[in-house]
Amino acid sequence: MSTRPTDIRIRKQSRLLQLVYADGQVWELPFELLRVWSPSAEVRGHGAGPGTLQTGKRDVLVTGAEMIGNYALKLTFSDGHDSGLYSWDYLWDLGEHQDDYWQRYLQRLEQEGGRRESGPQQHF
Repeated sequence: MSTRPTDIRIRKQSRLLQLVYADGQVWELPFELLRVWSPSAEVRGHGAGPGTLQTGKRDVLVTGAEMIGNYALKLTFSDGHDSGLYSWDYLWDLGEHQDDYWQRYLQRLEQEGGRRESGPQQHF
């Protein structure tokens, strides 16, 4: 089975990247998830370890998508990030394990005191 989607749609209103496959599988990946799990060195780091925690990405948008050869999608985000190449296998993995990736991100935010919202934290 090919992990290359037959149709790709950017759903700006719902903030989802929709991937449709020949076998009928459909993944809807939130922009925030795609941004915080970007495969770029900026996010992943250059070696072993958890990489750089991405915070304040709740409202990020995908502003562009470009096919890279026959193997990947390059996404551009509203915060200027555009260095991640999302291979077809990686996008499939994000779709198939979306809940796990999301929980790992939320746990890391909690452990490191990060927030999904952008801007200064308010203290009352």
